[in-house]
Amino acid sequence: MNFPTPNGRKWLSGVVPPVCTPLTPDREVDVPSLLRLVDHLVDGGVDGLFVLGSSSEAAFLTDGQRRLVVESVAAHVGGRLPLLAGVIDMTTPRVLDHVAQVTAAGADAVVATAPFYARTHPTEIALHFRRIAAASPVPVVAYDIPSAVHTKLPADLVLELAAEGVLAALKDSSGDLGGFRAVVTGARTHPGITGFSVLTGSELIVDAALALGADGAVPGLANVDPHGYVRVDRLCRAGDWDRARAEQERLCALFGLVGVGDPARMSGSSSGLGAFKAALHLRGVIDCPATAEPQVPLSADEVERVGKHLAAAGLL
Repeated sequence: MNFPTPNGRKWLSGVVPPVCTPLTPDREVDVPSLLRLVDHLVDGGVDGLFVLGSSSEAAFLTDGQRRLVVESVAAHVGGRLPLLAGVIDMTTPRVLDHVAQVTAAGADAVVATAPFYARTHPTEIALHFRRIAAASPVPVVAYDIPSAVHTKLPADLVLELAAEGVLAALKDSSGDLGGFRAVVTGARTHPGITGFSVLTGSELIVDAALALGADGAVPGLANVDPHGYVRVDRLCRAGDWDRARAEQERLCALFGLVGVGDPARMSGSSSGLGAFKAALHLRGVIDCPATAEPQVPLSADEVERVGKHLAAAGLL
């Protein structure tokens, strides 16, 4: 990849937010708000952008909406930063269709989970990623998110595929810190692996992940406060662990906004993604806080609580 890599860092490193997808009140992609959000993230100093991930509500978007997101962001960014695009779907053939679409639209890398709906064996997962890599003209990033696909990517399989050149990076949202450490260590010590990036998908342990040797982070909360996550990353790289920890703790408190939704009437997804979008709306970044159906919108009282989290974090 021909992107700037300051201080010898890998092409995929630092803070790579999973970009929210602003919607209009009638649930179409709000392209002007999307591009303002991209500018908000770039101005915050992020190192890359990941569209069509979980925080992007990719699972709720039509194929046409997915392509519109990639085309719009790719044209706007103009190659200044790596642009990753999710190709998340249930089966290999459907994922390959998405690969063709997003790479034609301008993605610099594709991000895929294990296949889902039916539970899969590691042999099938390996075949899935090998088929994606064979079809993709750009690097392939594995997305480990067992909460969504009901399968944990085994560390030894990730390292095997990295050594083969099938995978260029891993985004780990599994919550398995031991498994994450095994991949970080293996990527550093395996004689057949070069240039493989390992990033945490957690908002809460970015400083800890970087201390373990991770290359960066893909935190959804970075949509709301990109400057904060960039500060954590830069402080860790400078070895200023005390200040990094203090900034991480401020972000941990801010992350409390994802719990504002009443669990008696909505899912954690409705609450969390609704809170991200409410925060972006309150900060003046996007025009409308609508989430994709069938997610449930936050109430006025819940949005007010989001505002209190923002104020406490110094963002309002």
